[in-house]
Amino acid sequence: FQALVNQLGLKQPKNGLARSQAEAEKVADAIGYPLVIRPSYVLGGRAMEIARNDEDLRKFAAEALSVAKDSGDASLFIDRYLSDAIEVDVDALCDGKNVHVAGIMEHIEEAGVHSGDSACALPPYTLSPALQGRLAEQTIALARALKVRGLINIQFAVKDDEIYVLEANPRASRTVPFVAKAVGAPIAGIAAKVMAGMSLTE
Repeated sequence: FQALVNQLGLKQPKNGLARSQAEAEKVADAIGYPLVIRPSYVLGGRAMEIARNDEDLRKFAAEALSVAKDSGDASLFIDRYLSDAIEVDVDALCDGKNVHVAGIMEHIEEAGVHSGDSACALPPYTLSPALQGRLAEQTIALARALKVRGLINIQFAVKDDEIYVLEANPRASRTVPFVAKAVGAPIAGIAAKVMAGMSLTE
């Protein structure tokens, strides 16, 4: 995914992968604090923590590695934490070629509060039309590159007018019912038809 993001000319926070405490410390040295530590293959932000120093890293990495082992893959994602960044969720529909951005949601809490624990506003309340356009362009580029058929949810962080890709989920997100109500369109129903072979034009 990192290679794809680079190929598309998009940005990510500095990041690395660790499978042990020692590897986590090496990644932390390379990236610098503060860091977001999260175990792979868990849902709902379980064991996701922000480490601000070596002591935090040792404590949180041990906990996250324990949770990661429960999931069958003892690996940790470690990302540079973008302090005071705005988190943005974007839900879109893609038929493999055409993309429709259904909703751009601005989180009320800063980036680092898990999306399942935060509230968001649609339409976004502080993002300029130009910035929303750039978010839409990046969403379209990622959806096409990932050859999505159906829904995709992308989480971004905006800091100092720069956009960073946090993650892309080529599936429905918990936000879909809210977007559908806010925009007045049956997003999930349209996605199901697209997944069954219809084009967005149809």
